[in-house]
Amino acid sequence: MANKLALTVQTVEAAKSKPTAYRLHDSKVPGLFLRVLPSGVKSWNVTWARNRDLAIGKYPVITLEAARRKARAKLAEADEHGAPLTKARAKDLTLGDYLADHYGPHVEATAKAGKATTAALKAQFEYLYTKRLQDLTLADFDAFKAARLKAKRAPATVNRDFDRIKAALAQAVAWGMLAVSPLAGSKRIKRDIEERVRYLSPKEEKALRKALEARESATKAGRVSANAWRKERGVELLPPITGYSDHLMPMTLLALNTGLRRGELTQLKWSDIDLDGKRLTVRAGYAKSGKARHLPLNSEALAVLKLYRKQHTGKGELFGVQSVKTAWGNLMTAAKIEAFRFHDTRHTFASKLVMAGVDLNTVRELLGHGDIKMTLRYAHLAPEHKAAAVEKLVY
Repeated sequence: MANKLALTVQTVEAAKSKPTAYRLHDSKVPGLFLRVLPSGVKSWNVTWARNRDLAIGKYPVITLEAARRKARAKLAEADEHGAPLTKARAKDLTLGDYLADHYGPHVEATAKAGKATTAALKAQFEYLYTKRLQDLTLADFDAFKAARLKAKRAPATVNRDFDRIKAALAQAVAWGMLAVSPLAGSKRIKRDIEERVRYLSPKEEKALRKALEARESATKAGRVSANAWRKERGVELLPPITGYSDHLMPMTLLALNTGLRRGELTQLKWSDIDLDGKRLTVRAGYAKSGKARHLPLNSEALAVLKLYRKQHTGKGELFGVQSVKTAWGNLMTAAKIEAFRFHDTRHTFASKLVMAGVDLNTVRELLGHGDIKMTLRYAHLAPEHKAAAVEKLVY
């Protein structure tokens, strides 16, 4: 256990060396401690988080009062930036040091997807981690962009990578760690409005629903078989499956009927569902746009939720999962559907609405798009509207 007391010059002077190093923590400035080595060397250190500390000078070169002043300054920096700025003022601050010690803690504390952001930054830009912040150039990132596009990464994916690193470097400028960002004024890759819109054909949707039903039947049959085996051996029986076997079928059907993003579906809570009012609320906290929206539930979505509700307490999250990647891949194989992501259920929802004659602005509101430009990708699916428009011309 660390010793905690209001340090005085006398207690610091009286601290004697021991066979192992030990610490004397100052109760007057929490975070400041004196480390006494077996050699007798005494050094001042400040800690701001679990297993995170920094040496600020040796005693008696740095006096007790001077150590307290330094510690307060470092703790204030850590409170604002996630870590003291010692390295930030040095010319050798690397991108890796900056992201690990400063931007990482900051974004994880202030953004809902903070941990995902830091993980993505490391995954894509770790090869630049040893390069000094001030030596980064636009050419470094243009080379990255070219390599990603050559590897057939979608422009939208590359843009997301750039948005993350651009925000990180802009924050370094705001904190005074970097004079100017090498990405200042850089532009995102322009995306053709007619970008990939993969949606289910009627035949594919029929195959998907058939595969979901087959999966449910196989799981329920497996439960019956397992219980027969258990009964013969006197083993406690598993509860019968009276509704859905798991989350996949209700989650898929809800996606097809609401157009919700995967992240919105996985964070849905039962408190967001109003079965009597036949509507669903996407909370601002997990909506991509940052704005809440309310969606009416059609008859199938309502029936799915009512059946699924019987399996739950009605509290907490609906699905309790973060990913359906493996289950979805198996489902696509069973349905013999190619190149169809879970996100494409959203495209299917929107495309069916447009082809049914629903105006684009209503589709935009249902999808939660902040800009009508995002919804315009579906405009080509309503050619009859264009034909009707030109027929109105009078000569």
